[in-house]
Amino acid sequence: MALWADSRSEQLAHAKGPPIQGRAVRPLIVRLRNFVGDAVLGVPALHLLQDHGYQLQLVGKGWARDLFAAEGWPVAVRPKRLADRVRQLRVLRRQARAADAGFDRRPNALVLPWAISAALDMRLAGLHAEGYAYEGRSWLLRRSHPMQRGTHALRNYWDLACRFLGVEAPPPAAIGLAVGPAQQEAAERLLRQHGVGSQFVLVCPFASGTTQFVDKSWPEFPEFVRRLSRCSYPVVICPGPTEWEGARQLYPDALRLEGVGLGAYSALMQRAALVVANDTGPAHLAAAVGAPLLSVLGPTDVQQWAPWGPTVEVMQRHPQWFSAEEVLQRSVQRLG
Repeated sequence: MALWADSRSEQLAHAKGPPIQGRAVRPLIVRLRNFVGDAVLGVPALHLLQDHGYQLQLVGKGWARDLFAAEGWPVAVRPKRLADRVRQLRVLRRQARAADAGFDRRPNALVLPWAISAALDMRLAGLHAEGYAYEGRSWLLRRSHPMQRGTHALRNYWDLACRFLGVEAPPPAAIGLAVGPAQQEAAERLLRQHGVGSQFVLVCPFASGTTQFVDKSWPEFPEFVRRLSRCSYPVVICPGPTEWEGARQLYPDALRLEGVGLGAYSALMQRAALVVANDTGPAHLAAAVGAPLLSVLGPTDVQQWAPWGPTVEVMQRHPQWFSAEEVLQRSVQRLG
């Protein structure tokens, strides 16, 4: 993580705003995005808030607990019903007031999603939240900020945090998501259990949704894995619960590790000789932990959604995708 440490120190040194040293730690409630990739792209913004003296209390999906375990950020799992969500936020508000008498006299929440419901939850709970000015929801927020169109999602989250703090700073070159010893041990145990050494390729072939009504999934992925499995590198896949059956049918030549949490998944990515991925959350996770990543994209807007970091290589062609052979050749080159 040396690259992140350097870039983060440099960023803080150039940030314009009130001095960081000597500040008391202040609670801040942060509502996360609902998707793994978006949550990962928000990590630099969360680091910036923490470095400016805020004690983060995150609210999001259950998987975020495992994802951010090594960062030490507590995650309150957001309920489905509005009444339950408001009740949860009110409890968090009371806890924050007990730790900081000035909590209710300042901006005390940040909303990373741009949905109206996310801002409404905060307003009904009595929080002074800031977030994006979007779909007429500004009246629900203490202060709203513009979202930059055509800008990378990471930069948008970063700029929102900068405006909240009143600082100016460039985003870091690397995301630098922490991976802890327990996560490393879990990954090592999995690999040892299945007789896999350090030289393996981890593939992330599943991509949900569409871009401009075009499927984001690389159609040649099954053929690519068949060809790659004939090479000297073992192929590993970690499908999510909704992907298990698809992985068994489409990728019989890969070692399938089912039920792997995001923390251990992060550590597996760091140990892989190469990660090959679609436009999917795990691709952003691989980039965030500094894994060598080959990102195969089609209709995706790379200016907004390409994985972020110095270990990322993007192969994009649209509407004609790269062939399995072309990606295989590039993968072999990367593997040396």
